Amino acid sequence: MEKNDVPNDSSASDAPGIRRLASKAHSMWAYGEDWLISLALFVMMILPLMEIVLRQFNSGVSGSAEILQHLVLFVAVLGGAIAAREKRLLSLSTFTAYLKGGWAAGALSVSSTVALVVTFAIGFGGYQFVNTEGIGESILFGGIPVWVLMSVIPVGFALLAMRIVWFSGESWLLRLAPIAFGALLVWFATYPFEDVEGFVWPLLILLVVATVAGAPLYVAIGGAALIMNWGAVGYFADERIDVTIETQASMLYGFTSNPLLVTLPLFTLAGYFLAQGNSSKRLIRLIQSVFGGVRGGAVVVTVFVCAFFTTFTGASGVTILALGGLLMPILTASGYSERSSIGMLTGAGSLGVLFPPCLPLILYAVVATNTKLVSLSLKDVFLGGALPGALLVAMTIAWGIWKQPKVTVEKAPMDWGEFGKALLAALGELMLPIVALTALFSGYATPIEAASVSAFYAFLLYLVDGIWIRKVKIGGELPKMMAECGLLVGGVLLILGVAMGLTDYLIFAMIPDQMVEWAQATIESKYVFLLALNAVLILVGCLMDIFSAIIVIVPLIVPLGVAFGIDPVHLGIIFLANLQLGYLTPPIGMNLFLASYRFGKPMSVVIKAALPLLAVFAIGVLLITYVPIITTWLPGLFGR
Repeated sequence: MEKNDVPNDSSASDAPGIRRLASKAHSMWAYGEDWLISLALFVMMILPLMEIVLRQFNSGVSGSAEILQHLVLFVAVLGGAIAAREKRLLSLSTFTAYLKGGWAAGALSVSSTVALVVTFAIGFGGYQFVNTEGIGESILFGGIPVWVLMSVIPVGFALLAMRIVWFSGESWLLRLAPIAFGALLVWFATYPFEDVEGFVWPLLILLVVATVAGAPLYVAIGGAALIMNWGAVGYFADERIDVTIETQASMLYGFTSNPLLVTLPLFTLAGYFLAQGNSSKRLIRLIQSVFGGVRGGAVVVTVFVCAFFTTFTGASGVTILALGGLLMPILTASGYSERSSIGMLTGAGSLGVLFPPCLPLILYAVVATNTKLVSLSLKDVFLGGALPGALLVAMTIAWGIWKQPKVTVEKAPMDWGEFGKALLAALGELMLPIVALTALFSGYATPIEAASVSAFYAFLLYLVDGIWIRKVKIGGELPKMMAECGLLVGGVLLILGVAMGLTDYLIFAMIPDQMVEWAQATIESKYVFLLALNAVLILVGCLMDIFSAIIVIVPLIVPLGVAFGIDPVHLGIIFLANLQLGYLTPPIGMNLFLASYRFGKPMSVVIKAALPLLAVFAIGVLLITYVPIITTWLPGLFGR
C-alpha cells in the first residue's frame, strides 16, 4: 500500500488509543470498587470499637445496628460484583475445565444465559422491593432514607448482570446470545400460561445443565428458589412473577439483619491482615526454635503454623498456596520424602477449620439458627470445635512423627537466645487468638465487638509489619488486600442471601419434615443415622466446597439432627469435620487440586501422597462422631 492510500480518518491508529482509554477506565473503576469495599469493611471494624468506648460514658452511636446491617448488604453485593470482575464467583462445577473450543464456548453461552436471567430477576425484584409503598420511606441515621441504602440490591445486581454479559464471549456476537436467549426466557416466565406447574421440572433441568456448564453457585441456588416459588405461588402469571422476584429480594434484604453476620467479615479480615505480612515466617521461626531439634519437630512446625493460618483466614487454599513453599524445605530437610511432605501439607492445610474463630464455624451457626429449629451462640460453637480440632492436630502430628525416617540425628540443645528473639518477634501474632477469645468469652463485649477488636488488633500488626519491617506503601497494598477479603466474604454472603429464598420454599413445601419422617421410618438407631450421615457428608465434601455445602446442606440436616436428639453443636462439628475430610477425598477434593497446582505435581501423585492422612482424618471423624463428649464438654462447662 502506498503512503497516500492510508485512510484519512485515522481509525486504524485510533483503535489502540481507544483500547488504552477503555483499559484505563476499567482500571479506575476497579480501583474505585476496591476502595469502596475497603471503606465499608473499615467502618464495620471501627463502629463496634466506638460502641465499646462510648458505652463507658453511657452513650453510643445512634443507629449503629442499622448501619452495620446495611454495610453487610453492601459488602455482600459489591463483593459479589468484584468476584464476578475477577472471574472468581463460587461455582459447583469443575466440568468446564475439560472443555475446549466450541464445546467450551457453548457451555459458557448456556451458563451465561441462565446466570443473566437469574441475576436480572433478583435485581429487578430488588428494584420493585425498594419501590414498594411503605418499605423504603423511613429515615435512618443522618437523615438518609432507607431506600437509598436498599438500592444497593438493584444497582449491584445490574453490575453483576453487565459483567456476566461481558465475560460470556470474546466477541459482541457471542455476548449478544445470552441477552437474546435471556429475553426469550423472561418472556416465557411472564407469559400468562394457565398451568405453569408443568414447566417447573424442564426449567430446573435447564438450571442443572447451566450449573454443570459453570454457572455460579448463587445462580444455581437463587434460580432454584425462583423456579420453585414461581411454580408454587397461586396467582396469575403477571402477578406470579412479581410475587416471586420480590420475595427473593426481600429475603436477601431481611437476611442481612442477622447480627452474627457482621462477625463473619471481621474475623476473616483479621486473617487477611495477618496473612499479608511476614507473620508466617515469624511463627515458623518461633516453633522451629522450640521443636526444630527434636524428632518430629518439622511436623509440629508445619501443623501448628498451618492450623493457625487456616483458623484466621478461613480457607485452606490460602494456607497451602502461601505456606507451601516455606514449609516444604523444612520437611524435606528433616528426612521426609517429597511425597510425604506433599501429603502432610495437603492435609495440614485444613486443620484450622474447627478452631475459633474460623469462618465455617460462624457460617454454620448463622445457617443453623436461620432454620428456626435451633438457637446457637458463637460461644458454644467455638467451644465445641476446640477439642475436636485439637484431636485432629494431635493425630496428624503423631502420624508425622511415626512417618519420619528413623535416622540417627544428634539432638540439638535448646538455643535459648534464639528462642527469646523468635518469641519477641512473634509476640504480636501469638497474642491475636488470646485477644480474640478473651474479648469473646469475657462477657464485656458482644460477639460483634469481639470480632471488631480482633480485626483492629490484626490491623495494627499489619501496619507495624508493613511500615517498619517490610517498608511497603500501605496505601497501595491495603485496598487490594481488603478487596480480596471483600471478594471472599461478599461471594459467600451473596450465596447465603439468595439461599434464604430456597430455604423459605423448602419450609413452605415441608421438605425437611418429609425427610425427617422418612429417616425415622427407615432408620431406627441414632448411631446408624450418624454413620449414614458421615457417608453422605464425605461425598458432599469431595463434591462441594465447604461454604457451598454449609449453605445448601445444613438446612436439610438440622431437622434430622433434632429428630434424632443430636446436640446441634455436636451436629455442626460432625458436619465440618466431614467436610474437612472431604478436602482430601479423591477425585476432586479441593486441597488435592490446590496442592497439585502449588507443587507442580500430577493429581495422581498428590492423591497417593494424601491417602495416609485421609485415613488419619477418617479415624478422627469417627471418634468425633461417636464420642460426643469431645465436642460437648467445653460448651457444657463454659457455655450454654
